[in-house]
Amino acid sequence: MKNAGPGITRLDQTMILAVSEFGQFISFMMTTFSWLLFKPSKWCKLHLLTRQFYSVGVASIPVVALTGAFIGMVLALEGFPQFREFGQEGRLGGIINISVTKQIGPVLAAVMVAGRVGGALTAELGTMRVTEQLDAMRAMAVDPIPYLVVPRFVACLVMTPLLTVYSDLLGVAGGWLITVPFYGVSAYEYWEYTATFVDWWEPVSGLIKSVCFGACIGLIACYKGFHCQHGAAGVGRATTESFVTSFLAIIALNLVLAKVLNSINTLFINPTV
Repeated sequence: MKNAGPGITRLDQTMILAVSEFGQFISFMMTTFSWLLFKPSKWCKLHLLTRQFYSVGVASIPVVALTGAFIGMVLALEGFPQFREFGQEGRLGGIINISVTKQIGPVLAAVMVAGRVGGALTAELGTMRVTEQLDAMRAMAVDPIPYLVVPRFVACLVMTPLLTVYSDLLGVAGGWLITVPFYGVSAYEYWEYTATFVDWWEPVSGLIKSVCFGACIGLIACYKGFHCQHGAAGVGRATTESFVTSFLAIIALNLVLAKVLNSINTLFINPTV
């Protein structure tokens, strides 16, 4: 790009680089999906998956639990004074729980996974790249994608929804802890309005989002690790870019999925809404 003609501006170079990198990411994603769907015997092995399931899922439980519980408590603390002004504090439970299960729980669980797991995956694969371990695998006629990328992608795809369920449960419990014992709202009203506001579609839509978020985190983290620059600075830069890109993807995807899932709910699930 340094030898580009005089008609090429810096903005043009940036756009060309962005389009080129997006094309590389799409190629990386299609290669991953091809191994995932058509060659499961290469990656579906216990020793490859167990470690990733533990790293992505079990090790993330404490941070996801704390995040979910505190978000539920904060929503209750901030919402109670406004609801009390109108004498509707009994409805607070329904508002908290529909917000947690449908929007806040999946997004915050995914952000925690992107920060704790995505960065670690990028750093691990980036270190293997700069130490030429990936090149060594290719020299031995071993494709690193099914052995390194697909198990990590599957772990993110499977464990992110499970962590979202855990985050939702802790968020509901945190909201109940502040609303009922602390503020003295009737427990019956708390659960009654929760049952009124939250039907089966809200948690399911949150889980659908979490599956998409997990796929984005796994693909972006592995891609950044596989294509990081050489040296310690390159690994650090790739780790930062992995989290920032994953976070932006989660936010953008949440907006798109919110519209799509709301339309599905209006057209097919609850047509009268």
